[in-house]
Amino acid sequence: MSTKVLALTIDCHDAGRLAGFWCAALDYREIERWQDAHGVEYLTIGDPADADGLRVLFQPVPEGKQVKNRLHLDLGPVERDQRAEVDRLIGLGASLLDEAPEHPWIVLADPEGNEFCVLPQQDQ
Repeated sequence: MSTKVLALTIDCHDAGRLAGFWCAALDYREIERWQDAHGVEYLTIGDPADADGLRVLFQPVPEGKQVKNRLHLDLGPVERDQRAEVDRLIGLGASLLDEAPEHPWIVLADPEGNEFCVLPQQDQ
């Protein structure tokens, strides 16, 4: 292997708040919290039981989101159906953006406006 993905990084205003949303959404935990040389605090979350699993890093930035994401997460609920998962995520602070009947996915936004999709229920 020549290289590996260490984390998916999300720019945000409030790393703690957004990391809290995604921890609840994905059943992840905070893995690491650190500061750069300028005192900016970063947070990394992941599944502590899966050392090789996806990590998500929240990077505070001063500017707000301007346009549609070029990269997004696709979530596949395992323990509940798609509608129940969408409702759960909205209850956590997500917003419904698009629910087109011709697509199998439902588009939501996290509390800072980053788009993500919820697909139909998956087999474990």
